Amino acid sequence: MSIAKCYSAHISGLTAEIVTVEVDISNGLNAVSIVGLGDRAVEEAKDRISAAVKNSGYVSPKQKNQKVVISLAPADVRKEGPAFDLPMALAYLSAAGDIEFDPTGTLFLGELSLEGNLRKVAGVLPILCQTVASGFNRVFVPADNAIEASLASGIRVYAVSSLREVIDCLQGKNSLDPVAPMSDLGSDEGSSDASDMRLIRGNETGKRGMEIAAAGAHNILLYGPPGTGKTMLAQSFLSILPPLSREEAIEVTSIHSAARALGNSLITRPPFRSPHHTASYPAIVGGGAFPRPGEITLAHRGVLFMDEFPEFDRSVIEALRQPLEEKTITISRARGTVEFPAQTILIASMNPCPCGKPQGAGCTCTAGILRAYRRRVSGPIMDRLDIWVNVNKVDYERLAALDSGAEPSADIRRRVTKAREVQASRFKAHGSAKRYNSEMNAHDIERMISLDDGVRRTLTAAARKLSLSGRAFHRIIKVARTIADLAKQENILETHILEALQYRQKMEGE
Repeated sequence: MSIAKCYSAHISGLTAEIVTVEVDISNGLNAVSIVGLGDRAVEEAKDRISAAVKNSGYVSPKQKNQKVVISLAPADVRKEGPAFDLPMALAYLSAAGDIEFDPTGTLFLGELSLEGNLRKVAGVLPILCQTVASGFNRVFVPADNAIEASLASGIRVYAVSSLREVIDCLQGKNSLDPVAPMSDLGSDEGSSDASDMRLIRGNETGKRGMEIAAAGAHNILLYGPPGTGKTMLAQSFLSILPPLSREEAIEVTSIHSAARALGNSLITRPPFRSPHHTASYPAIVGGGAFPRPGEITLAHRGVLFMDEFPEFDRSVIEALRQPLEEKTITISRARGTVEFPAQTILIASMNPCPCGKPQGAGCTCTAGILRAYRRRVSGPIMDRLDIWVNVNKVDYERLAALDSGAEPSADIRRRVTKAREVQASRFKAHGSAKRYNSEMNAHDIERMISLDDGVRRTLTAAARKLSLSGRAFHRIIKVARTIADLAKQENILETHILEALQYRQKMEGE
């Protein structure tokens, strides 16, 4: 009897870690054990492997009087999922003397069916992108993972459909061509007609606020009675965002792959996540025994839409403080700490009161009920919402008009794209890796933005009258800078400050 090994990998948070699969076969009563802190899916692999080996033309380990020990190293790191099926099966066949191959520089990923076919697994793209530096030059993945694997570069990827196909390739019985790297993600810049801004009648202030939010990646809150178009505005927001760059597409697709939220296609448009207000804390923020990204990370480089914002659990709303400010979310558990990216635009919506009816039009909420409702969203969270837009009811004549004359999303998207390019150039000129005005801190504002005396006096007077906090003061400057970028102005003018102050308005009654 002998020992053999090969290599695989797994995802911890969003970080790929190499796993060495070792198999030792010795004389004794039939037994198969898997060690190395595997979860239930790893433990159950012994039955899948036995059936897959038998149905691939070899003798099943359960048909021999032998003791098989499969080790997943490092042994002190918890491992989950069925992606280790393929390397465990290959290492067993090598230890049993049924096949011979050199495992050096090769990774194996894949879940085995009882017939010996390979099924899709999660986390392939982040594993490929991160393991190139570890000295691996080729990897075998299930055929269903070929599309996301094509985004990886610097490593040869072989998409296979069965254990038998992998064995024949390793032994030189067949020749496989590696997956061709995808160089062009396409030029899909449009949106479906159902979400185009031109279909929204009226609400010009809301659409203007959305344009500013998209250009500077500002968080925005929409408030107003039900049926005034808050949700439609939010759903149309994606139509004015430019498509993801190749680097962003790889980053976003990797996150969704690691979170088991990736479908059968790559993510080339900014993601749009809209969790229900009953979603739990781990669902929004992330977590679990094996920490996984939550909705705020799945919305990275895209939009997190939280409808009926005050109805979310208070702990969920308060957990948004760090990601809204620092664009990352840190999950701390007994087993360790994981940091997930959260560069997202928050779109929140809420009614003026719990009943949703405007005052004077059937609202029966008392002053105490209104205060309790609005206190569900704390001051620090409100202070992190850059733009507030009051979405009013649209008159029926405008809704019934044959042609609204509204501007299409494509025109707005061109202005947003140009404004973002201006911001990126400004940050690059100052040696900063930031990309959007919303990311600026006090130091960035001081060295990148200069206000003339008249603009500064207007801003100071307004801040004193409105009793703005220091964060709100800087936020007005950042929003004004975005407005100036949309207007193709090098300096912030007084009109830009005044418009930015307009979006600082409060809800009625406050």
